[in-house]
Amino acid sequence: MNQVVRKRPALLMLALAVSLFVLSLSPMGTSATTASPLPATPNYEVKLFLDPSLVLNADYNLNSTVLNKFAMPSSKTKMSVQYMDTDQLQLDEQGWNVRLRKKEGSKDKEFELTYKKRYPITNGNIQGALAQAALDGFDANEDSYEAQVDWGYSKQTLSFSNDKKVSKSGYNGMELPSKADSRTLTISNAPGKFKNWTSSNWGTNHLAAADKFGPVDAKRWTGKWNGIKLYIEVWKIIKESGVGYDYVVEASFKTDTHAEASTLRSQLQQELIQQGWFLPIDELKTQMILHRY
Repeated sequence: MNQVVRKRPALLMLALAVSLFVLSLSPMGTSATTASPLPATPNYEVKLFLDPSLVLNADYNLNSTVLNKFAMPSSKTKMSVQYMDTDQLQLDEQGWNVRLRKKEGSKDKEFELTYKKRYPITNGNIQGALAQAALDGFDANEDSYEAQVDWGYSKQTLSFSNDKKVSKSGYNGMELPSKADSRTLTISNAPGKFKNWTSSNWGTNHLAAADKFGPVDAKRWTGKWNGIKLYIEVWKIIKESGVGYDYVVEASFKTDTHAEASTLRSQLQQELIQQGWFLPIDELKTQMILHRY
């Protein structure tokens, strides 16, 4: 009995030493397990495509039947867009796109500049894509990027967009900046995550050697459907052959929740099918532009 009593202090000291060693592996004596960053909360943009041969008139504007269906005026907003990337598409390879856009009605010297990081969503696993993005720093605490799920016919993509308005003198109307000016604008306004994505100055070093892909002309009509704002855009994109143009017609709307996006997406798709306008494909406009210009 006495032998057992004498051994207890030694066992207690050993247990205490092990506990102190485990705690020493954690910073400031906290738990040894590091909590995962909290994922961002995205909004949702549904994008469905219409058959241009059925919804456009001879001037490649929306025909009156489509305009009436979605309570759209005949007036539209013109847009001009171009992307910046290297000839090897090294930004796109890492899921980044850098876009300059000019909207009709904006100031002559003012342009919209967007840095966007994309994550593929596999088999509808949005939470998996959000978790990966959070590990890359696009988490719930990141307030300079807008988190959004793009939901098309069969694909979903998670994106994080940093939008800016920039100015450059010497441009009028819908004219977009030259390659040299586009390099200057995109480099000087580059946000930190893009700039230092895989290494210091990764993004800006690529932009210093970047070319411009575009400009591409587009038109947007705005209407109402099911009590929400609905947009239809017509994009004029050069054909793969380099001769002539393909016209891409996209209907889109935004919601704050997955449930609402899912319900309204099904309803809009069914209505487009009933009208005979629905095109059951996923048009990747950015990819088309990067590979054709």
